[in-house]
Amino acid sequence: MNHLNNNHEENYHLFFEDAVNTGCVWGLQHEDGSWALSASEKYPETNVMPFWSQPEFAQCHVNDDWQGHEVVAISLEEFMDDWLTGMHTDVVLVGVNWDAELEGEEYEPLDILHTFEGDYLS
Repeated sequence: MNHLNNNHEENYHLFFEDAVNTGCVWGLQHEDGSWALSASEKYPETNVMPFWSQPEFAQCHVNDDWQGHEVVAISLEEFMDDWLTGMHTDVVLVGVNWDAELEGEEYEPLDILHTFEGDYLS
């Protein structure tokens, strides 16, 4: 298993490589059905939904504000076809492989979709 570090660019590329290799990404879903969200540091009144490329990366965040959440796999096909376009419509940003301190970049969902289609699945 690779580890996330404070190099956000490396974590970003690892997200795509792992997702393509495993066919899924990982999010945190609460027992009430809602998904983990974080406030954007860049845009007021905008939420960011974080996803990770390995379940272990997500599991370390099941505490504090995200107590009661569990790590859930989302197929890459569903993530690309439904989640990213839906998040774009809902104006929710994507957090990719945030590290243990929940630090990482925020991305527009369609940019993530285009990166998958253009750089990793072509």
